[in-house]
Amino acid sequence: MTPIRPAAPAPSVHLRAAFTWLAVYFMIMATQILLGPLLGALSLPVRTLVVTGVVVPTVVYVLVPAILRTYAALRHRTRQAPACPR
Repeated sequence: MTPIRPAAPAPSVHLRAAFTWLAVYFMIMATQILLGPLLGALSLPVRTLVVTGVVVPTVVYVLVPAILRTYAALRHRTRQAPACPR
């Protein structure tokens, strides 16, 4: 049986906001680059509907959880690193 590790504290609301903003920004850029030519003929409300329909689920269910897992792993690694002897 593996020992249960205590949960790492969640990042601050400001750090989560920064992670979310970065994920949204890059996902909007990628969506516009990939789908922009296909959506160009649509009206602005329909284009916005399609872009947000792609961006929001991807950010909420894929990118932000992956960023938070990576952040937690990096924090765990840096806390576990042995001190350098002098």
